[in-house]
Amino acid sequence: MQKSSLRSVFTSLFAALICAGTFFSIPIGPIQIVIQNALAILSGLLLGPVQGAGAVGLFLLAGILGLPVFSGGQSGIAVLSGPTGGYLVGYFVGAFVAGYGMRRASTTDSSQAIPVIISSAIAGFFCIYLPGILFLRQSMQLSFPEALVKGILPFLPADAIKIIIIVPVTAKLRPIIHRYLNQHD
Repeated sequence: MQKSSLRSVFTSLFAALICAGTFFSIPIGPIQIVIQNALAILSGLLLGPVQGAGAVGLFLLAGILGLPVFSGGQSGIAVLSGPTGGYLVGYFVGAFVAGYGMRRASTTDSSQAIPVIISSAIAGFFCIYLPGILFLRQSMQLSFPEALVKGILPFLPADAIKIIIIVPVTAKLRPIIHRYLNQHD
């Protein structure tokens, strides 16, 4: 299989995984605890900035076109202007930033890559939070401190657990995926 075909397959696979993540959410107010943010970051960590952000872009396109893939089975472009819209935009940015950070990581020595994986994942989650609270603040007419309390603090414990899970997954799968994506035609 050609390298470009493999890249398309992996990008589509991760878009499908992010879409499937809609079935795993815990409502705690206007924003839900979801697995989709971790899958978006994982796509960047494993596929790199372009393919990772591409997978998130496909997920966003599916939701905008009406497939019920956003948290709680929502869809449509109107979701992007609501309380969760900034987080969805942040998925794209977070996947790109996490993937970009991984350029410093070794693909052969997982133990040396761990600090880079951790810092890249944290940076990716930060890139989800930033537009998330800005959109939340605007859509719900909150002060900045209120947006922080409602839009970040309740999610930090769950997101820390997600990072604890995706770090060893990335360390294990990244060399395998890298081997497939960078094989010679």
